[in-house]
Amino acid sequence: MNTKISALAITYNEEDNIEKYIAQLSFADEIIIVDSFSTDNTVELAKKHNVTLLQRKFDDFSSQKNFAIDQASHDWITFFDLDEEVPKALADEIIATVNSSTSEKAYHVKRDFHFMGKRMKYSGFQTDISVRLFHKKYCRYNGKPVHETIETTEKIGKLQHAVAHQTYKSFDNYNEKLSQYSRLQAAALYKKNVRPNAYHFFFRPWYRFVHQYFLRLGILDGKEGFILCYVHAFSVFKRYLQLWTMYRKID
Repeated sequence: MNTKISALAITYNEEDNIEKYIAQLSFADEIIIVDSFSTDNTVELAKKHNVTLLQRKFDDFSSQKNFAIDQASHDWITFFDLDEEVPKALADEIIATVNSSTSEKAYHVKRDFHFMGKRMKYSGFQTDISVRLFHKKYCRYNGKPVHETIETTEKIGKLQHAVAHQTYKSFDNYNEKLSQYSRLQAAALYKKNVRPNAYHFFFRPWYRFVHQYFLRLGILDGKEGFILCYVHAFSVFKRYLQLWTMYRKID
């Protein structure tokens, strides 16, 4: 008897990726999509396929993903982002893994990061892995509003095949994505009564750039590496700028 799998996703304005995601995850026994009231054609395109589509107001990434887990009918979960390309070799490996006598309850998947049309081999992304397959009885997202990760007391394995992380659509789109992350992080810091100071505005962005560009060898990724490290450093600055505006009641 084959072990059944639930493939989950959260979406907002993913009309460019939604049908590709459904096709790539068609090996699963059910596909559940939790949409944050998209304003494009995401919902209409998803409804053309055999999926369960639910809509829920977005508060943060952990809450949205944990809500999706609660809707799953099966114990084994795949949770890929819409901008990740899942090759057939990985799909086959997932099926074989859940049907084996494995003792692990969660598995990391390597992500090959692509930016401005280039595979980024450094810039901090050379060790980019994330849990993408797990047993729902042992795993939960950790509550962080952004850059959420799976929490588990079980041993985490690693699958052999990687996904291509095609997060870049355009510079403005990527910059807006980082801005969204900065807003969510600023809101979390505000709840903790963290007040920004010179250390946050000057040292933290500078350190992010130095860490990614020099210590994590972004310099070897050429001009794309410089741009990537710069915009990530600037997103750190925006995090604390947005936090400052929250205290000043400035929109």
